[in-house]
Amino acid sequence: MRTSTAFGVDIGGSGIKGAIVDLEKGDLATERVKYLTPNPSTPEPVAAVVARLVKEAEWTGDLGATFPAVIKNGVARSAANVDKSWIGTDVDKVLTDITHCDVTVLNDADAAGIAEARFGAAKGVDGVVILLTFGTGIGSALLLDGQLVPNTELGHLELDGYDAEKKASSAAKDNEGLSYRQWAKRVQRYLRHVENLFTPDLFVVGGGVSKNADKWVPLLEISTPVKPAQLLNNAGIVGAAMAAHEKFTE
Repeated sequence: MRTSTAFGVDIGGSGIKGAIVDLEKGDLATERVKYLTPNPSTPEPVAAVVARLVKEAEWTGDLGATFPAVIKNGVARSAANVDKSWIGTDVDKVLTDITHCDVTVLNDADAAGIAEARFGAAKGVDGVVILLTFGTGIGSALLLDGQLVPNTELGHLELDGYDAEKKASSAAKDNEGLSYRQWAKRVQRYLRHVENLFTPDLFVVGGGVSKNADKWVPLLEISTPVKPAQLLNNAGIVGAAMAAHEKFTE
């Protein structure tokens, strides 16, 4: 009988976080540990941080890892906010070799999406759900009746001549010194664009800025209901652990 825990690692452009996850509760079973993403964020030093997290947790079982890229069969087909040398790299093999664990890799927003569908804001919601993570960029997860359609990358939709995330990410808010009200107008324009393309039944908004959802979500005027992610910044870790435990593949 398989245990109901797995180790989740969330690899991002600024930080790499990890914890053991209780898969029955959808919550962290140990304290989350975070280290800064190395600069440059090339494969070897990033993998070394993951190995450190695993070693410090004394973990030897299933290991799930998110990665900010399109992931096909464990291989990175893009590289968002990490070094471009990752493109074409077998992320699964790199992490398996250094940790000696059975590793499963998936896109970071996809991991958050499956976690929210199982344990969070999208639990029990039928139809089309789109989770969007607002951070350094905009990550996306598209779910149909709780099942993931992987690697959608909706943050890169063109809007007003730009990648949407260049104007509507939380990084854009911080870099341009926008108020929540100013930034919410940009988010609203972006959401309406996505709404017109997919006609979703629910938007779930995550990323670090979701902890302040009360300051901007009520300002949005769109037809689709919008809910803040319930797992907040732990969604990626939980989703990665779920994927490893269930051997999720696209």
